[in-house]
Amino acid sequence: MITKSELEAIDKSKMYEVYDRWPEIATDSFNTELEPIDFKDIDHIVFAGMGGSGALGDVFSSILSKKNLHVSVIKGYLLPKTVDSNTLVVSTSVSGNTLESLSVLNSSINLDCKVIAFSSGGKMENFCLKNNIEHRKIEQKHSPRASFTSFLYSMLKILENNIPIQKNEISESISELKKLRNNIFSENLSETNRSLKLAKSITGIPMIYYPWGLQAAAIRLKNSLQENSKIHVITEDVIEACHNGIVSWEISSNVKPILIQGIDDYIKTKERWEILKKYFNKRNIEFQEVKSIEGDVLSKLINLIFLFDYASIYKAVISGIDPTPVLSIDYIKQKLEK
Repeated sequence: MITKSELEAIDKSKMYEVYDRWPEIATDSFNTELEPIDFKDIDHIVFAGMGGSGALGDVFSSILSKKNLHVSVIKGYLLPKTVDSNTLVVSTSVSGNTLESLSVLNSSINLDCKVIAFSSGGKMENFCLKNNIEHRKIEQKHSPRASFTSFLYSMLKILENNIPIQKNEISESISELKKLRNNIFSENLSETNRSLKLAKSITGIPMIYYPWGLQAAAIRLKNSLQENSKIHVITEDVIEACHNGIVSWEISSNVKPILIQGIDDYIKTKERWEILKKYFNKRNIEFQEVKSIEGDVLSKLINLIFLFDYASIYKAVISGIDPTPVLSIDYIKQKLEK
């Protein structure tokens, strides 16, 4: 296991301290003084964003998956052709300077749709002021990826008239964050720490299998391991993988499976998990299992994301890597801005 002094020495900008406060950040963000806004006659919501901001769209898409709303998640420059007067475009950039999110905003100006943007300021705030677009400023906590709860719960409050989720679900999700925090935070660097245990088990190239309902958590784990731990990661829907990706296990490699399972997965999905585990055991392929908690989709996803994000920080520290710098991303951004 790692020590607190090792954590402090390697995580130089103390990203872990923000994660230690995630439950409080979530609470404060949902209790924001920013007023909710009600967009009328909406039957289609487009969530646009990249990286940590894009993960917000994934979570909202899951929350709305069983509602009478069409949801699109855009991780790129262009809006779908289905945008019309009953569409709400939600463009998010924690930094406020994400080129793709700004491009989506720019293209929305000439369309007959409703628009709102969220950022910590930057070019996005200025663009919205100039073009009379609704904008809500939310504080960045350390970095865009660490600001996840700050933005998620602020947006849940501000969009409460268009995101049909009960307040008791919000409260329950924060309660679950507090429970998990007591196990995985920096004051419990023991063998009982689930995130630390998961981090130690991650070797080679992780192959993350997930059911459709937990896709947002799987993508977030991939992104967090890539940004914080600086390792290659693969994700696959478990059902689709059984029709193609499973064949790749017929040849030995350094790819290691991680199975993200929902406590109440569809009965045929549960059957698929059991078959897959038997297959791995038969071929002596070691795998890790992570199961969701019980409860609504928000509680499940935020709980898994908290577990996974902290695991990616611990994985970085175990490897002697500072989780905060993302030099490759900085390089790409610098080239794009020229």
